[in-house]
Amino acid sequence: MIDCCIIGGGIIGLSIARELAGRGLSVRVLARDASRDTASWAAAGIFPPAPDFAAASANDRLTAYSDRLHRTWAEELRDETGVDNELEQCGGLHLARDERGIARLREAQAAWLAKGARCDWLTGPDLAAEEPALRAAVVEGRIVGALLLSDEMRIRPPRHLESLYQSCRMRGVEITSAAEVREINVHNGRIERLVIGQADGSTTTDTIQADRYCLAAGAWSGHLAASLGLHIETRPIRGQIALLRLPEQVISRVVNVGLEYLVPRADGRLLVGSTIEDAGFEKITTPQTIERLLAFAQQLLGPLPDATLEQSWAGLRPGSVDGVPFIGAAPACSNAFVAAGHFRAGLHQSTGTAVLLADLMTGRTPALDLTPFLPGRQPEAGSPDSVQAYLARAAEASA
Repeated sequence: MIDCCIIGGGIIGLSIARELAGRGLSVRVLARDASRDTASWAAAGIFPPAPDFAAASANDRLTAYSDRLHRTWAEELRDETGVDNELEQCGGLHLARDERGIARLREAQAAWLAKGARCDWLTGPDLAAEEPALRAAVVEGRIVGALLLSDEMRIRPPRHLESLYQSCRMRGVEITSAAEVREINVHNGRIERLVIGQADGSTTTDTIQADRYCLAAGAWSGHLAASLGLHIETRPIRGQIALLRLPEQVISRVVNVGLEYLVPRADGRLLVGSTIEDAGFEKITTPQTIERLLAFAQQLLGPLPDATLEQSWAGLRPGSVDGVPFIGAAPACSNAFVAAGHFRAGLHQSTGTAVLLADLMTGRTPALDLTPFLPGRQPEAGSPDSVQAYLARAAEASA
């Protein structure tokens, strides 16, 4: 019997598996999808500043803890696997297009400064000097002001996932691909076994037994959690992204306008995203959305005659009602744990989630109080980080 079985092969599942295997446990990961079909592979890889300040919420503290760990993990993963995940403090620009946008950015600036983050106001001429590619948009009045968050970082999600995958393999983790959990058999308050099949729907099944289990299946976690006596919402929220290839990179920082953004890569590629769509489990792109994203890039950067649309994709973020992930032990099952519902912060919070969950699963006291993240809690709606709040912002932006 193996020590730990992780249900889910995305960023959260692989991170937990790596941490547990590094502590000497035998681990098996059940990956429903290939790495490139997970929410984190599809992500842009933007890490906003994450200061640890006195009035920080539990979610803020988790992000700050994870942010520090990412810097260590990036070096460790590069040393272990030779894969550079391109974690870099590049800075981020947040732009205003009109007076209403300026008012919102001024409020955001006050909030960032209260947290202790570096946050500078840029006039149009300041912005044009910082990012010459935006000069035309400034001159033509399409941008009227900006915030510069110097501590904003970027990471390259596909390379980070590849480094995690290789690290897990090197640490002895068994990764079963195209595995779909069909049943979770619970008896006397413990998971006794899992029944798994092929994700393609074939009738062939197998059983797995482990001492401990962790549910980290992203948007699919809510359905499986019911077998553990839990009601958790991990609502799939679709995001679409376009990837452009340029002869040379034209911007140096992440550029944000509301919910849309540009993320430059060192090799000349430019990510253009993204959307907040309540589309169920339809992980597809739509032509009109990709056209809108490309138009957004041109509004900021002007015509890009030498740019090539290399590819586009969609991912399903696992949303929660209150914008706070579910992390901890399942109350009704003594050998079951949950790590799900990270929504847009899964990649950023993955390292902290992995270490804290591994602490729980090995009987250590976690560095953070996990009470606000308990899977059995009753989430309160109304948080600005909730699925509902983001859907409302997306609807307002498109109106």
